[in-house]
Amino acid sequence: MKRARHFLTLIASVIPAMAHPPQFHAMDGIGATQVGFLHPISGLDHLLVMVAVGLWAVQIGGRALWALPCSFVGSMMLGCVVGLCGTHLPIVEHGILASIILLGVSLCMAWQPPLLIAVICVGTAGLFHGYAHGSEMPSGATPILLLTGMVASTALLHTFGVAGGLLFRKQNFATLMRAAGLLLIAFAVYDFYSPV
Repeated sequence: MKRARHFLTLIASVIPAMAHPPQFHAMDGIGATQVGFLHPISGLDHLLVMVAVGLWAVQIGGRALWALPCSFVGSMMLGCVVGLCGTHLPIVEHGILASIILLGVSLCMAWQPPLLIAVICVGTAGLFHGYAHGSEMPSGATPILLLTGMVASTALLHTFGVAGGLLFRKQNFATLMRAAGLLLIAFAVYDFYSPV
C-alpha cells in the first residue's frame, strides 16, 4: 500500500501543471518548449493514454517495454507535424476515444498480442494524439521547440506508466491493471456522453 501511495502522489503531482497560463502561448524560445511540455498533460485523455501505454508495455513485457513507448512517440511526432501543417483529419476525436477504450480493454483483459500488433495499435493512437497536439498549437510559436517539449513530456508520462507497472508487477498486478483499464473505459464513456 505504501508503494501505491508514492506512485499516486507522483502521478497527482503532474496534474496541477495542467493549468498553464495563457501568456505562454505568446512566447517563443523556452516559453514555446514549456507550452509543448505542458500541452500533453493539459488534457486528462492524453495523460491517461500516455501512462496506460507504459502500463500495457509492462503487461506484455519483453521488448514491448521500449517498443510501445517508442512507437507512440514516433507516430505522435508524425501526427503533430501533420496537425501543424493544417491538414484536416476528420476522425481525430473518435481516434482518441478509440485509443482510450482499446488501452482500457487491453489492460482489463490482460491482452498480450504479438509485439507487431501492439506496436501498430499504439502507433495509431500516437498518430491521433499527435495530430490533436499539433492542430491545437498556438500560431507564432516555433514548431521544433513545441515538438521538443511534447516529446519530453510524453516520454516522461510513458516512463511513469512503465515505472508504476514494474513497481507493482509482483503485488496484485492483475488487479491493479484491471482497475487501471476500468478507469480508462469509465473515462471514455464519460467523455463520450459529456456535453462539448
